[in-house]
Amino acid sequence: MLRFIIRRLLSIIPTMFVIVTLSFFLIRFAPGGPFSSEKKIPEQVLQNILKKYHMDWPLYKQYGYYLYDLLHGDLGPSFRYQDQTVNELIAATMPVSITLGTLSLGLAVILGLLAGIISALRQNRLSDYIAMSFAVIGITVPLFVIGPVLQLVFAMQLNWLPASGWLNTRAGWKTLILPMITLAFPYFAYIARLSRGSILEVLRSDYIRTARAKGLAEPVVIFKHVLKGALLPVVSYLGPAFSGIITGSVVVEQVFKVPGVGQIFIQSALNRDYTLIMGDIIIYSLILVIMNFVVDIVYGLLDPRIAYK
Repeated sequence: MLRFIIRRLLSIIPTMFVIVTLSFFLIRFAPGGPFSSEKKIPEQVLQNILKKYHMDWPLYKQYGYYLYDLLHGDLGPSFRYQDQTVNELIAATMPVSITLGTLSLGLAVILGLLAGIISALRQNRLSDYIAMSFAVIGITVPLFVIGPVLQLVFAMQLNWLPASGWLNTRAGWKTLILPMITLAFPYFAYIARLSRGSILEVLRSDYIRTARAKGLAEPVVIFKHVLKGALLPVVSYLGPAFSGIITGSVVVEQVFKVPGVGQIFIQSALNRDYTLIMGDIIIYSLILVIMNFVVDIVYGLLDPRIAYK
């Protein structure tokens, strides 16, 4: 197991190297640039700006310079936000996105597992149909529809919750509720369907019939034997889900005016802010590979039959 953990940790290095390299060249070859605005800049001024950011160098030399800075933890200056570096911008906004994403995923896991268990144990009954109907809505209706509908109902019609803002505003923790529910909805739906299908499959297994034949109480069969095996697909899903819920918060942050990394990610793409786009991609990718690594470890702990050779 220790060798497997070390090998998986080392595999993160070439993965990140490929992501950084591909992202760097794809962004540089894309049409437009950070200084190709509608306003005409005098040629001498443009040359001075390019020189300041080393963009007058050959591309391979810019790439080497970027990699050198990256290895020292420096994501470079922002082309758009003149007084701030990419490190400072991400450090200021990423905690907001991680807080929102973590709370949303926690809500999705709790409600999704609950709905999946109820649906599986009461298959083809009213509660099963209701839970799966919510799951279908969560999968099919996009976030940019769910968010405004919740704002219309709970903020404008009922006046129960604020329509936008974040924790540091006067509404405080109430600003968390609507964006958290919106972001959690599709993940709740996938977890509910995954856990329902997995629990139904395990319930038909021979060892579950044997456990019941031995006279074990039904709660013991469900919580000790069924859930342990049935949770494996859900655990596998949580790694990509965590990364997806952070990157997916871009839409929700725009709808609810949450000051997370999604706001600066959209602005960096519109402004062709090369270094800020690269910084966002690297952080998102790092979250994804680390969460996949954690899932592999948890997967092995839940199912000792898996041999890591």
